[in-house]
Amino acid sequence: MAQRRDEFEQRVTPLELFFDLVFVFAFTQVTTLLSDDTTWRGLGHGVLVITVLWWSWAGYAWLTNTVNADEGAVRGALLVAMGAMFVAALAVPEAFGRHGVAFGVAFMIVQLMHAALFALAGRGDPGLASAVLRIIPSSTAGASLIIVAGFVDLGLRPLLWLAALAVGYLGPLFTGVSGWLVQPAHFAERHALILIIALGESFVAIGLGARNTGLGAGVIVAAVLGLAVATSFWLAYFDFFAIRAEQLLSERSGAARTTLARDAYTYLHLPMVVGIVLFALAMKQTLAHVGDELGTIPALGLCGGCALYLAAYVCVRFRLSRTIGGGRSIAAVALAALFPAALEVPALAALALVSGVWAALHAYEIIWWREARARTRALRDPAAAS
Repeated sequence: MAQRRDEFEQRVTPLELFFDLVFVFAFTQVTTLLSDDTTWRGLGHGVLVITVLWWSWAGYAWLTNTVNADEGAVRGALLVAMGAMFVAALAVPEAFGRHGVAFGVAFMIVQLMHAALFALAGRGDPGLASAVLRIIPSSTAGASLIIVAGFVDLGLRPLLWLAALAVGYLGPLFTGVSGWLVQPAHFAERHALILIIALGESFVAIGLGARNTGLGAGVIVAAVLGLAVATSFWLAYFDFFAIRAEQLLSERSGAARTTLARDAYTYLHLPMVVGIVLFALAMKQTLAHVGDELGTIPALGLCGGCALYLAAYVCVRFRLSRTIGGGRSIAAVALAALFPAALEVPALAALALVSGVWAALHAYEIIWWREARARTRALRDPAAAS
């Protein structure tokens, strides 16, 4: 029987970080897919692929929150799943074309290994075993639809992917949360680290965008502004949110903790990741054409990606308190409102406008929320506050 996580230290293991490296490559592949087809169709394909990748990653986040990833059988199965996910990542640029079947089969292997490991963990634990049995039908049905999509007409493939995602994401909402246990510290750290990995794609995009251009003043300024926005993404998460979200998760127990973990982390971290990847696309295009106007999709990635990222925080707050707050909701609207301007001004100017909104938001939060931030940090580290 696999060792339960509540029997050992609540830390993310090196194997889990190694497993996540596949997603570094996968996110880079999604940016490649988007940059190769900067149309509404390409955007739709990219978002569908990110959502499938997140479905897979989130499932393993729950798994390794339950079992010891360093145990022999679990380690071997994780490495098999990692290999399959790497194949799926290789197929990402042609996931809706000639490599659709390869992507689907690899994804099915990832899902089957996930189910097998959870079944192993559920031996001797009737509650967990029952919970696993409830999610297996939606998991395998969704993966099967993605395989089927690889055989049908190109125009029908996105529809089958949408159906697969509906089954995979909505299924757990109807099966209940009994039997699931969440270790807050590990679960929160796991999601924080995947955000760091996603942000790494922004740096890769900046480098790739500048690779084929001269390192002139405009490119350097754009790179620095891009770094500033990427830092803003990081600051928005780690300065306050990550600490407070973990505290709120720890304060709850039983079904309340499980549903909060599902809603605030599994579901609402997805738009954060999508927003980061869209911003990475925008940076890749901006660095390559700093003096030109952005196309529709790159401009949407620049403004809409940032807006979507902040909107996810607004949704988390609403989930917790049924309020939307002021700063981040206003900033999200302001960033979205910059989209028409981003189509008309040079890419560098559009990036500067976006950077300005982020700077205003951070100034507001540093001043307005300084006492709340201090209290939250004190709760996390009382010795440092005394």
